[in-house]
Amino acid sequence: MATESATESATDCLFCKIVAGEIPSTKVYEDEHTYAFVDLNPQAPTHVLVVPREHYSDVAELGQDAAASAGLIAGIRGLVAQEGLRHFRTVFNTGTDVGQSVFHAHAHVLAGRPMGWPPG
Repeated sequence: MATESATESATDCLFCKIVAGEIPSTKVYEDEHTYAFVDLNPQAPTHVLVVPREHYSDVAELGQDAAASAGLIAGIRGLVAQEGLRHFRTVFNTGTDVGQSVFHAHAHVLAGRPMGWPPG
């Protein structure tokens, strides 16, 4: 079961509003568990955000729900299959110190250019 974050509840969450259709987005993929849309500040030719339909503040909170975690991974698999991506990077940011700016768990799926390691 999803819980509210101390910093952002489901009622004022940007991504919850996008999933609900209250805020427009460029949908790329959806299934019963996830919604995927184009990132407004792309860091690669393909940069899609995959979010669980339920509100979880970050991937650590999402990880407490095995079914929701599996649903997100399946959504990523569905997206990359639909888009024919063979090489891609998936990034989860958890906390402001590493760049999380929307406190609804989400995966960045990036592809279409070489990417170095370690990431910056």
